[in-house]
Amino acid sequence: MSRVNIGSNFDRQPLWKVYLGVPLIYLPLLTTIPFMLIGVWIVRLHLTYIGGMNLRSYWEFVPAWASHRYRFGDQIIYTSGASWYSLRKYRWFWIFNCKLYCPLSVALFRYAAYLVKVVENWWCPFGHAQKTNYKDGAIDMSYWHLYEAERRRLHPDDLRNPIWNEEAGEGPPRPTSAQQDV
Repeated sequence: MSRVNIGSNFDRQPLWKVYLGVPLIYLPLLTTIPFMLIGVWIVRLHLTYIGGMNLRSYWEFVPAWASHRYRFGDQIIYTSGASWYSLRKYRWFWIFNCKLYCPLSVALFRYAAYLVKVVENWWCPFGHAQKTNYKDGAIDMSYWHLYEAERRRLHPDDLRNPIWNEEAGEGPPRPTSAQQDV
């Protein structure tokens, strides 16, 4: 995997680009995050209404406060070239960014991705090149595994994939629902 190059290019950027670019990180607080919250709520509601249980909580994606290296008293601040009006020389600025904005935002996007993986595994248990990355959204059985007539139509790899068929992987076998196939 290749790395994204930022640090090696930052000092070469014109100052006007940096001054214009840095505040853009806060624009998602107003534009993206509210819509993500609504989207997460709707997807979770969808999964709940169709019978989803044991869904992970958003808070499982948020790192524990105690796991952060710095507290307010020992929070490092940026001092290289920081003038009196620069926010980067204040502890509260870094506490807000490092303990609230970044972890809560990353957790929100990870949680949204998790919910979408659950939806994908439920409605569309068909293999593709990225499907192995959906393991954290594993389900007991997909929509296509509910009835014998539909199971027979599945490709053998899709029928036996443990991401959307608990019987194919580890865990207790699920009882077949032959009475539903009538």
